Amino acid sequence: MKKYICTICDYIYDPEIGDPDSGIVAGTAFEDLPQDWECPDCGVSKEDFVALED
Repeated sequence: MKKYICTICDYIYDPEIGDPDSGIVAGTAFEDLPQDWECPDCGVSKEDFVALED
């Protein structure tokens, strides 16, 4: 599963970790995050994230 980075604050969403503070369990792909999920660091939407290249 790909990691995604916030284009505003550089937070990296890692699907192997998830976002436990927001109730997102480990193993949740970025594509499977709820539409209303926001960056835990700066609060922007999923549309402000881009896939990280390996």
